[in-house]
Amino acid sequence: MGLTTFSIGRDTQLVVMGSNGRVDMSHVTGFESRQLTSPVRVSRLDGTQLGAELPKGWEGNFEVERGSPVLDDFISTIEQDFYNGAAAQPGTMYQYITETDGSVSTYQYDGVVFKLASAGIWKGDTSVKQRLEFFATRKRRI
Repeated sequence: MGLTTFSIGRDTQLVVMGSNGRVDMSHVTGFESRQLTSPVRVSRLDGTQLGAELPKGWEGNFEVERGSPVLDDFISTIEQDFYNGAAAQPGTMYQYITETDGSVSTYQYDGVVFKLASAGIWKGDTSVKQRLEFFATRKRRI
């Protein structure tokens, strides 16, 4: 059974699979994803308005408290592959959500590419917060 009658942050688990295997981030403190669409609007001659939103992928980010060099190494490998002339291989992400009735919903993000938007700010007596952004070609329930 879920902890509440609505979703809370601890109800989800995330798995990132890069071209070299699983990326185990130490301390994920936040995750956001949003659908991208391309709007299509039609104005019929009779004045009726029609619309559609065409799927154009997903984007989002991870907020991470740096506990290891995993993200730095992950992005370094992607960057080094680029400079070595190797074709960039997109990754895959999985999101597992424990629903309020105790069931688990699983979503797969395909064709995922990543960017380390912030490798962190290093200051005395504060944690180093990193931000990993992503774009995925689609999200599907599995």
